[in-house]
Amino acid sequence: MTTVENRPEISTEISAEISTVPTGEEIFAAHEGGKLATGLTAPLSDARELAIAYTPGVAEVSRAIAADARLAHRYTWAGRLVAVVSDGTAVLGLGDIGPRASLPVMEGKSALFKTFGGLDSIPIVLDTTDVDEIVETLVRLRPSFGAVNLEDVSAPRCFELERRLVEALDCPVMHDDQHGTAIVLLAALRGACAVQERELAGLRVVISGAGAAGVACARILLAAGVRDVVVLDSRGILDATRGGEKALLAAGTNPRGVAGGIAEAMAGADVFVGLSSATLPDELLATMAPEAIVFALSNPDPEVHPDVAARHAAIVATGRSDFPNQINNVLAFPGVFRGALDAGARRITEAMKLAAAEAIFEVAREDLAPERIVPSPFDPRVAPAVAAAVMHASHAG
Repeated sequence: MTTVENRPEISTEISAEISTVPTGEEIFAAHEGGKLATGLTAPLSDARELAIAYTPGVAEVSRAIAADARLAHRYTWAGRLVAVVSDGTAVLGLGDIGPRASLPVMEGKSALFKTFGGLDSIPIVLDTTDVDEIVETLVRLRPSFGAVNLEDVSAPRCFELERRLVEALDCPVMHDDQHGTAIVLLAALRGACAVQERELAGLRVVISGAGAAGVACARILLAAGVRDVVVLDSRGILDATRGGEKALLAAGTNPRGVAGGIAEAMAGADVFVGLSSATLPDELLATMAPEAIVFALSNPDPEVHPDVAARHAAIVATGRSDFPNQINNVLAFPGVFRGALDAGARRITEAMKLAAAEAIFEVAREDLAPERIVPSPFDPRVAPAVAAAVMHASHAG
């Protein structure tokens, strides 16, 4: 099985701009037939090799696993296989496009697992949005995989689905749209604070968007020591009248009791985090505190164009690859799952997520700058560093 250490070299440099925009013809040609295929880890070229890989030799391995189920981890790929699971209800910026249309994205996610984390994975798209059915399906499939990466599941169902799966499965489960985003955001904010010689605890942070990513980002910032976080949805600043996850989040945020909408929240704010696709007016940026930090993370269209944000903010990040400071989940999830599986962890804990963010920050620390608060997604040091940190945190916990 491919490992991080022997994977093909990936350049540590990434252009600030894509020099040639791919054409539709190129894109469709690259996806024709799908982006994944299975490969062999042992040769199969003669009768002896056939007898070892299949009958009669394989029966010895099956008998051994039947006698001791723990041996499946050693003698099959299941213990190192990540299931990339989606119902196609919140795909990229496309929304609820269904399982079939989501499959190219899940194939891409599996390709990233292999390239950046050295992990095999398999896309599983489910033709149901019923949480009970999804949980039952994955419980029944549990012998076939070692971890679950939930992907592109709409809020608020994603919160219940992740909780239920964590309870039902004895293996790592993580909804990457929530926690991968949150990990990289925290790493980027640590980098920005280091550049500006500021502390997390003193920041006033505004998060626009209370969906999957917004909720997870707020929670990880609070866990990391940020004391003043204000979260908004389409109705304004969250308060106790909201239901579900939003009510829980409102109870632990907004310590100054700010009321109203985005204008009230932005006045004097140090950090803006956009996760809602809502446009941020230029004039509101001007009301932020000096040396402001703007993370406009919606894709493909940020809440405010980076060039506009740079007129008012000292540090600007987006989710795009054609501007500096890309907040890209690929910095987190391959190493997080690799570390969890290497550790034999049954859960991905808050401590493991915080450790992952710190590891990403440490890789970037050597040459931090306003235009480089996180490492390049192609920096080959990232996934091993994150995996080691996650494994250490798992053992420490």
